[in-house]
Amino acid sequence: MTAAQADLARSEELDLPEGLTLDTPRVEDGAAIWRIARDSKTLDLNSSYSYLLWCRDFAATSVVARDASGGPVAFITGYIRPERPETLVVWQVAVDDAFRGRGLAATLLDGLTRRVAGLGVRGIETTITPDNTASNRLFTSFAERHGAPVEREVLFHGELFPDGGHEPEVLYRIGPLADRP
Repeated sequence: MTAAQADLARSEELDLPEGLTLDTPRVEDGAAIWRIARDSKTLDLNSSYSYLLWCRDFAATSVVARDASGGPVAFITGYIRPERPETLVVWQVAVDDAFRGRGLAATLLDGLTRRVAGLGVRGIETTITPDNTASNRLFTSFAERHGAPVEREVLFHGELFPDGGHEPEVLYRIGPLADRP
């Protein structure tokens, strides 16, 4: 177990399905993360190159779930917002189809926010399209579990997107999060 896995697994609140571990992504995970995002059929798919860079440059603010063979089966990518260094921006959340329905996304989010609390993070932001029921539930239940307020507002209206036909992106601002060990 790596130090990052130990940090993430430390809390008894993390209830990982049998055989899975949480870890910091590595560059060699980029291709698998790209495939999980592609196969989700709900995420805006970034270039495969961007996932490699994400695993290199934003690994400390991202997390993967690994199966018994060490391969990624779920991920969250995130970054610290430059203008608000106490805020983690969650970019993407995806779980491989074979591992859905087990609460893995919630466990990843809890583990990641626990880890980045050590970086001074006290709240999170994410954007969600109104029809993304799973993400709406994930972040609403996260706020409830952590007793944190949620503010919602439209961040980007659909007409701002040059490729057209994009729904508005609703900004979820969650926090402050309670101090946690």
